[in-house]
Amino acid sequence: MVKHRERIAVFRRRREGKTNYRRRKSAVISKRPLLNVFVSGKNTSLQIVQPKPAGDVVLCSAHSRELVERGWKASRRSIPAAYLTGLLMGARAKSSGVKDAILYTNVRAYHSGGRVASAVKGVVDAGFKLTVGKETFPGEDRISGKHIASYAAQLKETDPARYQTRFSGLLKAGVTPEDLPAHFEEVKASILKVKVKK
Repeated sequence: MVKHRERIAVFRRRREGKTNYRRRKSAVISKRPLLNVFVSGKNTSLQIVQPKPAGDVVLCSAHSRELVERGWKASRRSIPAAYLTGLLMGARAKSSGVKDAILYTNVRAYHSGGRVASAVKGVVDAGFKLTVGKETFPGEDRISGKHIASYAAQLKETDPARYQTRFSGLLKAGVTPEDLPAHFEEVKASILKVKVKK
């Protein structure tokens, strides 16, 4: 009876999109920590966990809200923000003594050039060991926000009203979208210079 209930619970979690048990089994068998990347409607967060019989143990984590403390004024779920959060995660993992991990996406798909790939590149660029195809990473222009700056400059010339509407959040925060790459580099330098707490 108990086994039957356990099987029902397993199928329920799969139906609800919470767990891909094939991926989970492969990841757990490796006995290595797992890197999870989550992109919500407003934020990006990363965790490195160690699977245990009683439940996963979080070894270290990073959240895009922490970027605000380092001066970040733009979106916290964009490709640049995902990269910076990954960079913070990589630095924190190294300082915490975590040496390597496996990227674990669970039921979510991993898309080349996307926000998850950008976050993973940030982790790798921090010097953290992670087995992943580098060809899946976004280009430097997208990571630094140059594509946004280019689009903004063009839009400002052709449709100033839409420019004001489209980038109202950035402008309100005191950052012109054309200056986003420079803003990105400032925060990136801040992350690399600051000694990250464990």
